[in-house]
Amino acid sequence: MLPDYRLSITCNDGTNGIVDMSALVNSPGAGIYAALKDAQLFQKVSIELGALTWPNGADLDPLWTHEEISKNKTWSVPI
Repeated sequence: MLPDYRLSITCNDGTNGIVDMSALVNSPGAGIYAALKDAQLFQKVSIELGALTWPNGADLDPLWTHEEISKNKTWSVPI
């Protein structure tokens, strides 16, 4: 867990990087991700079937996450 809605992750194959969710969480159209502004909820991230998942049902596709951090090491999740 890093500050400012960022996560440091390492995949099973050793690929690692930073997932930056700040733009998504703070956007007016954040939808289900808006609840993650609550730092306590954001910190409850877990892995379910390979996906980063939160108790409110928000999640990130594991293949997309892996692809993006493989290319750039830091992935700013788009809005």
